[in-house]
Amino acid sequence: MATTTPVQEQPPGPSAPTLAEVLEVLEAMHPARWAQPWDAVGLVCGDPARTVRRVLLAVDPVDAVVDEALAAGADLLLVHHPLLLRPVTSVAATTAKGSVVHRLVEAGCALHVAHTNADAAAPGVSDALARVLDLDGLVPLEPLASEPGRPELGIGRVGDLPAPERLADFADRVAQALPATEQGVRVAGDPDALVRRVAVCGGSGDSLFDRVRASGADVFVTADLRHHPASEARESAAFAGAAGAAGTPHLVDVAHWASEWPWLAGCADRLVTGLAARGRTVDAHVSTTRTDPWVLRVPSRGE
Repeated sequence: MATTTPVQEQPPGPSAPTLAEVLEVLEAMHPARWAQPWDAVGLVCGDPARTVRRVLLAVDPVDAVVDEALAAGADLLLVHHPLLLRPVTSVAATTAKGSVVHRLVEAGCALHVAHTNADAAAPGVSDALARVLDLDGLVPLEPLASEPGRPELGIGRVGDLPAPERLADFADRVAQALPATEQGVRVAGDPDALVRRVAVCGGSGDSLFDRVRASGADVFVTADLRHHPASEARESAAFAGAAGAAGTPHLVDVAHWASEWPWLAGCADRLVTGLAARGRTVDAHVSTTRTDPWVLRVPSRGE
């Protein structure tokens, strides 16, 4: 019968934090109470008493990212998307997700999730997306109702470009700012229309169309736009335009993973800074593994 040798904890260095200390800093950055009720954030596996010397940040807790974390000797894998969003009754290694848990536990690498609580934070996921697009004057699209005294918190952001630019040029700005994916950047609207006020939502944002229209945004950048919500949004905009309104928002659709990836670097910096204020030091690195699931795009006939 095969046995697993327990990972022996090494004495902490003079400034290396425990996992518990790292979690305290992460909780201060984006408290779990800011997460949506349906979400699953926080520590998935790991011993709070263990020492953390190296942290890897990634969007997705998939097998390839675990490979990267273990190869780098990470003590903590900090991800945006939950591994176990829906309740489970087993994490046996006979399943893909159970195998992830087992591999991390056996290697002594903790797993922590910051999802919609990081979306609502300021700075947070949509802040990062807005800033790589050079937007200023950011405010949430949907303020966080549970924190009425913190108007900077909430889902999505809306802000302004330094100067108006053609929608086609703005779409190119988006493509240059985000990591490459097979999907690329899709646009719905008049390529020659001028845009300046921009709404963004990292991840899936088609539930925010009413908020986007109320914000006065000329264009909405988000991911996972489905046919019917996108079509209806553009039909409504065209109808309003025919009646003398602006005929906005135009739509810019990007890959889900790409829209959230910019958050990782800032989160790493804030974690390092927060621990440094406690006299603690960690190495924090952003994953270089592209976890967008699409690997090939075949051009349409005649393209």
